[in-house]
Amino acid sequence: MDRQKLAELLSNATAEDFSSFDSGGYKPPILSPYNQPEFVGTYDVGVDIGVVIPNLDESLREEFDLGPEYRAVGLLSGRVGALEIVRAIDEGVKSTNTKVAKVELCRDTMGGAGHGCTVVVAGENVADCRQCIEIALDWLPKTYGDVYVCTAGHIILHYIANAGPAVSYAFGAPLGKPFGMVVGAPAAIGMVMADTALKSGSIEKISYMDAIDGGAKLTNEVILTFTGDAGAVKSATLAAREKGLGLLASWGEIPRSMTAPLIR
Repeated sequence: MDRQKLAELLSNATAEDFSSFDSGGYKPPILSPYNQPEFVGTYDVGVDIGVVIPNLDESLREEFDLGPEYRAVGLLSGRVGALEIVRAIDEGVKSTNTKVAKVELCRDTMGGAGHGCTVVVAGENVADCRQCIEIALDWLPKTYGDVYVCTAGHIILHYIANAGPAVSYAFGAPLGKPFGMVVGAPAAIGMVMADTALKSGSIEKISYMDAIDGGAKLTNEVILTFTGDAGAVKSATLAAREKGLGLLASWGEIPRSMTAPLIR
């Protein structure tokens, strides 16, 4: 959310806004993330939030298999995106002295057919973690560009010329190589998109994910990831986009990009 709008919202909040929670001597909290040192920022489109923890508890560091030198962590968590968030984190990791500690995909999309996502990065100091998350938040408007949504479902497309460490960690992309992903929901649309992509040219399948056995976390999607030479990967992604948009529009509603398309 824009900082000015958020400040106006919070400054206008009154005790009555919390009346349903009031009991006895309860006092409503001061609603300002800027009073919280962990807060980095938010992005409305994917309901994303970035935070940092300067000195993560030792028992929690063990959950991520982090050595004692990695005292600080940054987290970028969203209700809608998956690779959108991971790609943005890649830009932050490449520009800072941080590493990816964990990527979690969850059944979410705020009740839709797909995923939410949380990425944890670790660094020796909180400044690096904060900078990584700030860079990632700045990138989200781009990475959400090829997510097309309508009431019936969605399609998601990604073409990456050089896959970075976060994408490699999360999806098995060959580091530094072209990488593509096509996603369709409902799953029948995703299956047609996957078939179209694989038949479009000389690409190599990395993974196929569906609801039960394929690692899609019970979402109503089919997800295909692939690699190959840059031209073939981009062409496969565009072919799948044309097929997916056509099928998703069959309910009479035109799917719209969540921001502005990146793949052209």
